[in-house]
Amino acid sequence: MRIATWNVNSVRLRLDNTLAWLAERQPDLVCLQEIKCQDDQFPRAAFEAAGYNVAVHGQKGFNGVAILSRHPIDEVTTGLPGDDSDVQSRFIEVVVSTATGVVRVCGIYLPNGNPPDTEKYGYKLGWMKRLKTLVAQRLALEEPFVVAGDYNVIPTPADVHDPAAWAGDALFLPQTRAAFQELLNLGLTDALRAVSDAPGLYTFWDYQAGAWPRNNGIRIDHLLLSPQAAGLLKAAGIDRHTRGWEKPSDHVPVWIDLDIAPRG
Repeated sequence: MRIATWNVNSVRLRLDNTLAWLAERQPDLVCLQEIKCQDDQFPRAAFEAAGYNVAVHGQKGFNGVAILSRHPIDEVTTGLPGDDSDVQSRFIEVVVSTATGVVRVCGIYLPNGNPPDTEKYGYKLGWMKRLKTLVAQRLALEEPFVVAGDYNVIPTPADVHDPAAWAGDALFLPQTRAAFQELLNLGLTDALRAVSDAPGLYTFWDYQAGAWPRNNGIRIDHLLLSPQAAGLLKAAGIDRHTRGWEKPSDHVPVWIDLDIAPRG
């Protein structure tokens, strides 16, 4: 089973690119972030024609998450629990059935948190705390479980081209990195780092200042795996070439292969 994540930075604007990548990579399940549309505006028909079932949690103009699945979706949950006042569309979870049991996948778009001296950073840290609570609950189920998405977290200096340039950014502050490490300490595995310690593995390049031609990137899109999923991990990769496509997203897809057979 191939599971991927991609912040598409407007699904309607990047529809052709998204469909081209789906045909190329052939993922079984994809978590999309920043779809930037309401549920009824999501291009569902185009993805269904490509063979995917669709679950959407949209929002007008910004944010928004969705999951595409080649397998029937048994359950859908939207909205991260723990704060009834939070109306931002940043969390979606699905359960799909396979030949060996269920697989649970959460798609997240974690808050950016900048500027860090505003309430936006408090919202980010609060969101991460709520995510930690949910992850702990899900891990108790002892299922293959994947938390995939745009975390807006640079975990270590090895995950950024120029660490000094990001020293004061909410994505790289010590509190942010510590909160991410707390997720890993629950028992999650960073899939990409489980298969490679190579430098220069980035998933985002800013549109400004020639970041892409200079490979001035950061790694902020992650797939974190429960022990049951980590034990099935066969491969992981970054499709960085999509950043060079016409009208690209500033993020690129990240994917994993798990040793799980489809149902039927």
